[in-house]
Amino acid sequence: MDSSLARKSSMSSESDCVVEEVVQRPTPSNARRYTLLLIFCITQFLYTLTNSALFSAIPALVRRFGFTQSQSVWIISAYQLTFASFLLMSGKISDIYNPKYTFLTGKFFLGVISIGLGFVSDGILFLALRALSGIAASLTIPSALALLIGIFPEPKHQAIAIASFGAWGAMGIVLGLITGALFVEYVSWSWVFWFVSTVIIPTTLISALLIPSQTRNVVRKSGFTKFRSLDIIGILILTVAVILFIFAMTTGSIAGWGSAMTLAPLVIAIGITAVFFFWEAFQSIECAAVPPSTWFIPNFSVLFGTALLPYFWWANIFTTYVSLWQDIYQWSAMSSAIHMLPIGITAFVFSFANRLKGLRSISAKWPILCGALMMMSGLVLFSFADGPDKYWPLVFPGFIVGSAGAMLVNISANIAIFRATPPSMAGTVGAMFNCGLQLGSAVGLAAVSSIQASVQDRNGGPSNYEGQSAGFWFMLCCISIAALAILVFYRTDTTKACVKGAVVDDEK
Repeated sequence: MDSSLARKSSMSSESDCVVEEVVQRPTPSNARRYTLLLIFCITQFLYTLTNSALFSAIPALVRRFGFTQSQSVWIISAYQLTFASFLLMSGKISDIYNPKYTFLTGKFFLGVISIGLGFVSDGILFLALRALSGIAASLTIPSALALLIGIFPEPKHQAIAIASFGAWGAMGIVLGLITGALFVEYVSWSWVFWFVSTVIIPTTLISALLIPSQTRNVVRKSGFTKFRSLDIIGILILTVAVILFIFAMTTGSIAGWGSAMTLAPLVIAIGITAVFFFWEAFQSIECAAVPPSTWFIPNFSVLFGTALLPYFWWANIFTTYVSLWQDIYQWSAMSSAIHMLPIGITAFVFSFANRLKGLRSISAKWPILCGALMMMSGLVLFSFADGPDKYWPLVFPGFIVGSAGAMLVNISANIAIFRATPPSMAGTVGAMFNCGLQLGSAVGLAAVSSIQASVQDRNGGPSNYEGQSAGFWFMLCCISIAALAILVFYRTDTTKACVKGAVVDDEK
């Protein structure tokens, strides 16, 4: 028997999803660990960069494929929808099977699909490949987080690794604008995708060599037991619900909130979500996609709700001002991208705020509340920035204060949710947290754009700032409610909790 074998446990009479043996694995060297951290961060950077770069490329893509205004929304939404919908499944796969191979598979296919996207000449095929790239990307994020948790088991180093992962994503959001503007202006939109593939494919090969076969103490199970633990039915039910919900939110701002195309999928999504929780209630703890007891881990539910806030803020500020500057103020794509730089630079700097001793010694509740107040302050400034001359006195400081707050909320909640849950659930927890981020973006964009359009129709069209201002006040109300919930429901008198029976495994 291998010397790394730590223990064996007997078969449970309650479930076929049984633990057979736990295997200890050594921690890789620091050089290897930080090289892998860089690769994971680059992956996060590229997937956010590709999305934001497409905002600069949308006019060129609309002309290339002959999209209507409503169809152009799917250039972004096709990816966002599949990415959010398949996150939970990919997280579960990452926890049950080996996250190394989940990560490599998703990354490789993302690189290949990106090559194909640059050559596409048909609009429908382009949107289909965008949807497939969202599925591929969804495999990389939970698995990368699971690998980070295993490679950096020490709380201090783990917090730095998670913060770095989030920081690179924030930089990708804004640098993507500049990258997209450069490619569209001087080469072609195809290079937005080809650039991604030229980085992703080589780093995939390097990852295959450097990522250890195991990154944490694992539990082995039989092949059938693993398959049962995947809970295919439960994940498919929830995936369909998420797809329909995001579709309804995206369509609402285009077809109208009272249209059948919006209401029908929304009602069905709510019904299917109820079916999902009913299904999970009758599954054993080991075999549930999301063990019901997970929601009762101290602070887990409130932290999941907090995950809705950062991208809700960033996505709406980003889309509102890019549209305003280019369509109304007639700024160039490059000028708009440069004026957005304070968001990314500030987010990158504040992603390491958790390294401050003062913040590490207090509960995450207070940095999250502080960040929420900073986002609200930025929104107040934006509400009065009704002309291009207001950029420096109002918009610029709003970008600094609000983006710093959004990153503070993002990093503090991300680190806290991993510390509140067992490491064996890292893939699933990472998937749920990132699904919350995407839902905040999708739902927020749909709601705010609908409010803006409605107010603009009554007040002279898009050139009237009343619509943008109404959207900012709505965001302020939403974040205020969330901050109140954090203040009331976030507990500071807890210790790290564990989900009974939530030990899962990797494969050799």
